[in-house]
Amino acid sequence: MSGTNAWTRSRERMRRFPELLAACAGEAAEYGKCVCATAAAGSGKELRKDLCAKEFEALKACFRSAAKKTVT
Repeated sequence: MSGTNAWTRSRERMRRFPELLAACAGEAAEYGKCVCATAAAGSGKELRKDLCAKEFEALKACFRSAAKKTVT
């Protein structure tokens, strides 16, 4: 049973992840800082969906852009 299936495509995308993450290090750091600041112990805040939406959207856009540049 050979050929391209969902698992093969998924593995190929995961192999590229470190390269994409390196290309988007700044955006990833900003998103991480937002999540950490929100979830910090004693901050009185609770991590909720969309709390860091702006940072997440910037990271997602960067990943998409980097992925388009590295398509072979």
